[in-house]
Amino acid sequence: MSKVKITREEALAFHLEPSPGKFEVRATVPMNTQRDLSLAYSPGVAVPCEEIAENPELAYDYTNKGNLVAVISNGTAVLGLGNLGALGSKPVMEGKSVLFKRFADVNSIDIELDTEDPDAFCQAVRLMGPTFGGINLEDIKAPECFIIEQRLKEEMDIPVFHDDQHGTAVICAAGLINALHISGKKIEDVKIVLNGAGAAGIACLELLKAMGARHDNCIMCDTKGVIYQGRAEGMNQWKSAHAIATELRTLEEAMKGADVFLGVSAKGAVTQEMVISMADNPVIFAMANPDPEITPEEAHEVRADAIVATGRSDYPNQVNNVLGFPYLFRGALDIHARAINDEMKIACAHALAQLAREDVPDEVALAYGKNLSFGRDYIIPTPFDPRLIHRIPPAVARAGMDTGAARRPIIDMDAYEQSLKSRMDPTANILRGMNARARASQARMIFAEGDDPRVLRAAVMYQRSGMGKALVVGRTEDVRAKLDAAGMGDAARELEVVNAANTQHLQTYKDFLYNRLNRRGFDAQDVHRLAARDRHVFSALMLAHGHGDGLVTGATRKSAHVLDRINHVFDADAQHGAAGITAVLYKGRIVLIGDTLVHEWPDAEDLANIAEHGANVARHMGLEPRVAFLSFSTFGYPVSERAEKMHQAPRVLEKRGADFEFEGEMTVDVALNVKAQAAYPFSRLTGPANILIVPARHSASISVKLMQEMAGATVIGPILTGVDKPIQICSTVSTANDILNMAVLASCEIG
Repeated sequence: MSKVKITREEALAFHLEPSPGKFEVRATVPMNTQRDLSLAYSPGVAVPCEEIAENPELAYDYTNKGNLVAVISNGTAVLGLGNLGALGSKPVMEGKSVLFKRFADVNSIDIELDTEDPDAFCQAVRLMGPTFGGINLEDIKAPECFIIEQRLKEEMDIPVFHDDQHGTAVICAAGLINALHISGKKIEDVKIVLNGAGAAGIACLELLKAMGARHDNCIMCDTKGVIYQGRAEGMNQWKSAHAIATELRTLEEAMKGADVFLGVSAKGAVTQEMVISMADNPVIFAMANPDPEITPEEAHEVRADAIVATGRSDYPNQVNNVLGFPYLFRGALDIHARAINDEMKIACAHALAQLAREDVPDEVALAYGKNLSFGRDYIIPTPFDPRLIHRIPPAVARAGMDTGAARRPIIDMDAYEQSLKSRMDPTANILRGMNARARASQARMIFAEGDDPRVLRAAVMYQRSGMGKALVVGRTEDVRAKLDAAGMGDAARELEVVNAANTQHLQTYKDFLYNRLNRRGFDAQDVHRLAARDRHVFSALMLAHGHGDGLVTGATRKSAHVLDRINHVFDADAQHGAAGITAVLYKGRIVLIGDTLVHEWPDAEDLANIAEHGANVARHMGLEPRVAFLSFSTFGYPVSERAEKMHQAPRVLEKRGADFEFEGEMTVDVALNVKAQAAYPFSRLTGPANILIVPARHSASISVKLMQEMAGATVIGPILTGVDKPIQICSTVSTANDILNMAVLASCEIG
């Protein structure tokens, strides 16, 4: 994966829009009627309060405690930025909270404590203990982080986990298990050199020793050299625990004959000469961020047999904490654990190592744009492997149960694993897969409305995200001024601005357009005005002549107007079989609704065509199509002339021999609800429909906008299908991110 360039302006906009911050809190129970309020609060709430007061364990049943983790920091060691203070750390802690939710469906809240006093910090966290099922400590400087974690572990009866220490240690251990497997070495035999005696480094060495590494084989170094028995300078009790009897004094000396190097220190700390001096098949985990102690290129230049891992996503073998902490807490919470102990961490490491040795699912290869298989460049699973959620937490839970950490053991592990699979949000995988395909296609994307700041921001994001080349239609000076005003003036050098005045193809475009429109009442002057002055027509002509690979437009004009202009160049109308399919994403579900753009009042044949277009879009998104033709009646009842075409459309597909599931006519609840479908055992649908074909464009539009406004659903589309070239039309209320999504669709040639 290429390293994505992100500007300060983009980062700030991401945290500002659509609302400040990165998450919000929503109710999980009805809060609509007086009865709802009476149950949620007074007097109904008194009942679970009394039950919990009598039996505290029931808090896991009657409150959100069992799936709630606090991410807590005082901001004294924020990423690589140092001591930014409690408030300065809040964006990072919010980010950690949403990672918990995204990867393991763990609810999380960030808490920033404005104190550097370990006693005050511990007192505050301990007093909040009844609220949470676990505590994730983050970005606290050493040595205070050791003191705080140890005290809280002793004083609290829920898991307390400092991720900067143990998260890194677990992923490092997982990678080392596989690296040693490849090199044919055993952990108890290898010589390990660690550089960086801070929180993460010490935790890494402690976990490896718990897994079998011998104390005398492990050499810890800091900025002053080897930590040896008798050294006084720069020592503390945590370093002293790892001091060994040795004559070695420098990192360079320690590296001679070493089997493993672990680095959590600084850029350039390891030289090529040090790597040359290591044992055969050396393992080098250069985990300093953002720049490793030595790059993989530098290491492999002198040692082709080296197995190298870093903390970066643009190199193979990324040691990424997100592989660990969400799933460790998921497993711990699900057994109501008292703690996350070494055995649970080791179980997590072994489960991750085992997963990396197995065949990699197609969706992972798609997301990374290449096939991955166990070997020197793939010893750690990728963060987007969909198996993580149902493979790692059970291993952690079993270890917790075996070691007595569980308050409530899991009886049926098979059922537990199935429940974990259902927690995955399929929409995230779909969007990630589309982005990966866009990067692979490297399409030259035409952005027709270069005078709009949202379009320009989307074009910049498209290009800087490695999707391909952005071609912006507009006046050069206009585009520069708009970019400057949006805080993206540096992007003016990157984007290619195209217009009628600077293209050598204008006459070719006009000739093409005249031949196409001269029998529709357009003369030469009309054609000149369209080709030279209408950006939608000009952009469509660029696409038609291969001067771009895809087109995104519609952010500044109504879709009907834009579609009319595009039809001057392409056959993008109902008569020629075009259709508009809109994707609606909500609470982990995705449905496609058609036709939202082209057909105003389709007949049965049109509806069948729309269904086929919808099936194609679904397959492009990685979905197995299940089509439902919707009406107010189900399978002929109540009888209505207006429902007849919805009744006939499935018969049209039958005659065509459609190769996907379809059924109708039916009400929307029957289409989407498995329980409602049970009343119709003859139905051809094997599950909830994911493509909804509605009677007319107005009903499609109403359905989409109702879901968007009332439920807050994410809407992608309408996706224009059935046209010779990839063209996507945004809505006038689109954000820059919405426009970028449409560009991604176009580059994937969905449609």
